[in-house]
Amino acid sequence: MTTTPLKHPNLTLMIITLSYLMLVVDLSIAITALPLIKTDLGFSTASLSWIQNAYTLAFGGLLLLGARIGDILGRRRMFIWGLAFFMGASLIVGLADSAEVMITARILQGVGAAVLAPSTLALLSTSFPQQPARGRALAIYGSITGIGTTLGLVLGGWIAEAFDWRWAFLANVPLGILLMVAARFYIQETDRQPGRLDVWGAVTSTFGMTAIVYGLIHAAEFGWTDAFTLPCVLSGLVFMWLFVEVEKRAAMPLVPLRLFNSAQRTGANLARALFVGSMGAFWFFTSQYLQIAKGMNPLETGLAFLPMTLASFGIAFFVPRLSARFGDTPFLAGGLITVAAGTLWLSQLTPNGSYLLEVALPMLLIGIGQGASTIRLTSAGVAGVAPADAGAASGLVTMHVQLGQPLFLSIMITIASLVPVAGLAANQVIAHQANAAIFGGGILCLIALAVVLIFVLPKKHVED
Repeated sequence: MTTTPLKHPNLTLMIITLSYLMLVVDLSIAITALPLIKTDLGFSTASLSWIQNAYTLAFGGLLLLGARIGDILGRRRMFIWGLAFFMGASLIVGLADSAEVMITARILQGVGAAVLAPSTLALLSTSFPQQPARGRALAIYGSITGIGTTLGLVLGGWIAEAFDWRWAFLANVPLGILLMVAARFYIQETDRQPGRLDVWGAVTSTFGMTAIVYGLIHAAEFGWTDAFTLPCVLSGLVFMWLFVEVEKRAAMPLVPLRLFNSAQRTGANLARALFVGSMGAFWFFTSQYLQIAKGMNPLETGLAFLPMTLASFGIAFFVPRLSARFGDTPFLAGGLITVAAGTLWLSQLTPNGSYLLEVALPMLLIGIGQGASTIRLTSAGVAGVAPADAGAASGLVTMHVQLGQPLFLSIMITIASLVPVAGLAANQVIAHQANAAIFGGGILCLIALAVVLIFVLPKKHVED
């Protein structure tokens, strides 16, 4: 199919970027409302993490399958179907009357996101094939992650404070309907490509990661001696082994195992998973600390994260130009060191401490380090990949992001659950648990730094 010139390029760009923005916002929009959701739906402290984990596990586990479905059935068609699925799941989240219903609906949101997200980038590439329009479109699309995270925190806090946390999700329904209708008129369909779906690869990887994360969170709540904990973790490991075996034999695997032949790319992806796990613990526990210990409302909590998000967005703007001049080392290694320093500083929270000294200044360091290192980790994750594997390699980077957060967040929650808090007041409990988890996140950053120094930066480790 020959792509005809777009009659309304700005509208096309707006439809695609708004759809992707909706997915990114939903990753963070519930963070500032966690204490309210916990009270309304009866979540325990450990199970509360499933509000994020259910979404990211389904999103990351099915992302590559969603991309393949779009190739075979058409990107615009799956864009619209992904929007419809995501919108319907958002409606269920907004109407949920129990923790179980909300978690199920968040899983369904993740499924819709896994179909929708790959289609947004693919449609952007086909809709804007020529420069400079293509560069402008990709720049706007690339800025969505930073903008969306901040917007989700502030918007979620404002909605929860002014109305009800449920409207943060119900708002997706009218927006989704509008985007679906607009897509029918202003987005062109792509060519369909022949191929086969690696369904078993998607099933085994998703079930494996979910079982491991569920087992770790179950251990945090009921202990490792509980009869369900170890069998759950072990079954997850078995499923991950089955995933590798499936990928070895699949005619068109979701993840070609040859992508792991490069120490540089594998190291970059592992470091990225460790990094986002650290950030997951930071978001999850700091949000609750600010509301329970500091008495902030949801809107104030969202605004309290601005030092980090603005610093991250600001420094990221200069990274491509500066790394071309000074190389990647100052940004990869220096960025991770800065994040680790800020995270370890933040892990010294006290129930009645200063927001400026204990929260804002460490957040500033975390934001600077995040903005410096994230872009370089992403580029290292796809460095030297063959053109035929470019899509799979990009999907693998995203998969590490989506799956790394729930996996390592569940480990940090387990660590927090081991802190003795008997007889302490609520503000003391959350401060002690947050310190343990955030300190663990700082250690994850240091491990990520070691991985980068050993595998990513030395040129001799690059294997193509």
